[in-house]
Amino acid sequence: MTTTAHKITKGRKFDQVLEGARVVFMKDGFEGASVDDIAKTADVSKATLYSYFPDKRLLFAEVAKCECLRLATNALEVVTDESTPAEVLYEAGQRIIEFVTSEFGLGMFRICTAESGRFPELGQQVYAAGPKLVRARLVEYFQEAVAKGQLEITDFDLAADQFSELCKASFFPRLLCGVKTSFTQQETDRVLNGAVEMFMARHGVK
Repeated sequence: MTTTAHKITKGRKFDQVLEGARVVFMKDGFEGASVDDIAKTADVSKATLYSYFPDKRLLFAEVAKCECLRLATNALEVVTDESTPAEVLYEAGQRIIEFVTSEFGLGMFRICTAESGRFPELGQQVYAAGPKLVRARLVEYFQEAVAKGQLEITDFDLAADQFSELCKASFFPRLLCGVKTSFTQQETDRVLNGAVEMFMARHGVK
């Protein structure tokens, strides 16, 4: 597939192609995913796949956007009127960590970084559907929690970004550099609990 300016056209088998691609990308990553495997998994012809996505990076970008939207949508799905800020942050942080440490999440970051010069739309689209949306959802919750007297925050965007980064502490550098490729539940719990405790120490009601 070659990189060309292309507007995605949706058709009868669009969702079928997207789901097949998601399965293959999640299993094999971007580099390991082949067009033949994606077409076979989606149960469509290569011609059908190419009619929607003439460039594998366009297909990856669309799958990445959908996965990021899923993360952002699910991040705060457990919020109820009875939920404490610590409980909400724990659930949101758990989903952030699961995505960041997944093969797909790491592959998404790597390809966005590698292709940012030649294919800037990829990173822009993924950022808008992922980190930016997660930030917006967290900001919305933080504003509600402050109004209820549960948190003390003045810079909501910064607070949301800081919490997301706290959830990646210790993981991301080692993943990117290939120092470690997986983490135990004990390791992820250590980082998650630390992130929630540090955030609440800074923004919890004294």
